[in-house]
Amino acid sequence: MSGNDRPVGQPTPNQNAVAAGDAAADSAFLRACRREAVPHTPVWFMRQAGRSLPEYRKVRQGIGMLDSCMRPDLVAEITLQPVRRHKVDAAIYFSDIVVPLKAIGVDLDIKPGVGPVVEQPVRSRADLERLRPLDPEDVGYVTEAVGILTRELGGTPLIGFAGAPFTLASYLVEGGPSKNHERTKALMYGDPELWNALLDRLADITAAFLKVQIEAGASAVQLFDSWVGALAPEDYRRSVLPASAKVFEAVAPYGVPRIHFGVGTGELLGLMGQAGADVVGADWRVPVDEAARRVGPGKAIQGNLDPAVLFAPREAVERQAARVLEAARGLDGHIFNLGHGVLPDTDPQALTDLVAYVHEQTAR
Repeated sequence: MSGNDRPVGQPTPNQNAVAAGDAAADSAFLRACRREAVPHTPVWFMRQAGRSLPEYRKVRQGIGMLDSCMRPDLVAEITLQPVRRHKVDAAIYFSDIVVPLKAIGVDLDIKPGVGPVVEQPVRSRADLERLRPLDPEDVGYVTEAVGILTRELGGTPLIGFAGAPFTLASYLVEGGPSKNHERTKALMYGDPELWNALLDRLADITAAFLKVQIEAGASAVQLFDSWVGALAPEDYRRSVLPASAKVFEAVAPYGVPRIHFGVGTGELLGLMGQAGADVVGADWRVPVDEAARRVGPGKAIQGNLDPAVLFAPREAVERQAARVLEAARGLDGHIFNLGHGVLPDTDPQALTDLVAYVHEQTAR
């Protein structure tokens, strides 16, 4: 969609954002999101900007994760690194899913080797009231970083980034990462009224965070639901789907492609397809063609090479990539990605070679 054909009533990004969106509109990535013909299958990787890159480790040295996410110059540099090195078809905004929570005053930190840790978990109605709405001024550094990126990326699309309400709720309720999500599920089952109020509030915060990125120039957005695979389908339908759908509905007027991804979600793909995204990501446990069948018609599919495959010799990586491409043959819109994020010890050259291989094998 160009800057001149937005639907009536659609919010208007700044002029730099419009120019960047126009430049990226015909990219292979955005065409695939719209299920249009592409010159080659587009490729990008979740966590493509991160510890697998020596240049990332160098610029992050001595700087905490949350501090890194709040420095526009650093965010821009880290986001650009994999585009320069790997020649991927899209950049993903460098951030963390807890950034909007930190921005509204939640006392949390990202501890190395552990992950996000919340000082005062949310387990009561009084705790819920601490979660105020997100104002764009709370994340002015995001607007600045996206502005830098849209100028630097040219015709390469930028994907906005946010954590989904369920995953954010799990961190808030558990107080940190959890293997079994027992406190989260206890709240969901034991006090559904409070649970629904929590997810509804998180949906508003998440939508506001995505809107900031879109208005600053992001060409697409992805909602990450890292922990939602811990749920049974009926629990997802009743207790999670409404909040995720609210996020997608809130950003729909902007007209940018919306991507939905979760881990271990093979049994949830059909329901995730109902949440409102234009593209649904599948992890490596379900073949791409089967994922498309489960999601249903009218959606592009993203995925889904097992990240661990990249530790095998190049010939083996190419064989496995060829299997993904074969499964995707004939699909109405496919974006090549991993079935989860790039693992920290991945050889960067393996990623560069994989991008080149997919581009060569799918060139029209």
